[in-house]
Amino acid sequence: MRNIFNIKTITGHLALFASVLLFSSSVQADNTWPTTELDPEEAGFSSSGIETLDAAMAKIVSDQDVAGMTWILVKDGKVATFEAEGLARTDDQKPMALDSLFRIYSMTKPVTGVALMILHEEGLWKFDDPISKYVPEFQNLQVMRSYDEEGNIELIPVERQPTMRELLNHSAGFGYGLGGRDPVNNAFRENAVLASNDLDQLINKVAAIPLLSQPGEQWYYSVAVDIQGYIVQQLSGLKFGDFLAQRIFEPLGMDDTTFYVRAEDKARFAEVHNWDSERNRLVQRPQRSDRPGFDDPNRLESGGGGLVSSTHDYARFLQMLVNEGELDGKRILTPESVRIMRTNSLRDELNINGGPDRVGREGIGFGVDFAVISNPKAAGSRQGPGTYYWSGAAGTWFWIDPTEDMFWIGMIQAQGARRPGAANMRNIAIDSIYDSLR
Repeated sequence: MRNIFNIKTITGHLALFASVLLFSSSVQADNTWPTTELDPEEAGFSSSGIETLDAAMAKIVSDQDVAGMTWILVKDGKVATFEAEGLARTDDQKPMALDSLFRIYSMTKPVTGVALMILHEEGLWKFDDPISKYVPEFQNLQVMRSYDEEGNIELIPVERQPTMRELLNHSAGFGYGLGGRDPVNNAFRENAVLASNDLDQLINKVAAIPLLSQPGEQWYYSVAVDIQGYIVQQLSGLKFGDFLAQRIFEPLGMDDTTFYVRAEDKARFAEVHNWDSERNRLVQRPQRSDRPGFDDPNRLESGGGGLVSSTHDYARFLQMLVNEGELDGKRILTPESVRIMRTNSLRDELNINGGPDRVGREGIGFGVDFAVISNPKAAGSRQGPGTYYWSGAAGTWFWIDPTEDMFWIGMIQAQGARRPGAANMRNIAIDSIYDSLR
């Protein structure tokens, strides 16, 4: 196992003290960044403000809102704080560490978007191409027009083929099965689409399920990014995971990011917890039995939610985006591709049917696999215009504020019930960070 951190315990929490490497798109860093000797003042924050931020995150752990957490704040390529607190696993009292591994679930989506944009730069697809050009199984899609209480549905043909642009911003019409009690989302669950053995099987299952709406009529959080992963596989001639490894992870030095936890890394893997009201404490959730576990190398390479990663690795991925596509002299995307990804592409008149992470709220749109704050005042956000962000089902979250060349990552593993009165850690972090800016 690669040991990139020097860690020592200080009064109940882990702190990292190594040397920080300062860089931007024009300054080179070695691929161990972020190893940090913290200097909030040099990063553009008040030291007292960062102490307040760290204390607030530590309190979230000590209050048992989460079992453990890591967090990192970077501005202008300089690390203001990088901390670990609490436990990765309560069953064996494994401490959370700076190199702990996490199920990042939907934080996989921006990685998939980058992969697809790499192939766009190579001229292998265009935004207005029909998806069926690359997924022939979708040539005869139908749309659910209506349904009754018994689940009987009226189907109509698609008025036109959904496009790649619509696939990238969740307006193609696909369902997902994560929510909704309509026949389309029920079919996703009944056919175990997200538990498919491979991407070929997933595509065949999706092709047999009608769309929720005509293409381009509404935004609906969907299976679209798993379809994107399949298209990457088809266009590149590589397994999806191999493409990510060769074109993104290896160039960026993201050695911890994979679709499964290697045997030698199992000790670093944080487990998911939820609040048990009967025992009045957090408990470790059992592994799911309806699909391969995260230690199975044959599990589905899901572009929508399959990756395991570390805070270190995801920080390198985000810094590449802050640098408009480049890190350590390795260019992954052109600046124009990054700008496309972080620009709202939803039409004002588009019907937004719910959605996670505040999508649909005034002032918030969607780019390529990111939500985008186009109007901070309307959105009630302190973050700068153009801030883009996303999160994962186990609570991991990140955002990038391009007006400040700044990003934040919070890594937790929490699903299900929360402690009554649990704090809104995301808002607390944002307020502490922006209060600390000098």
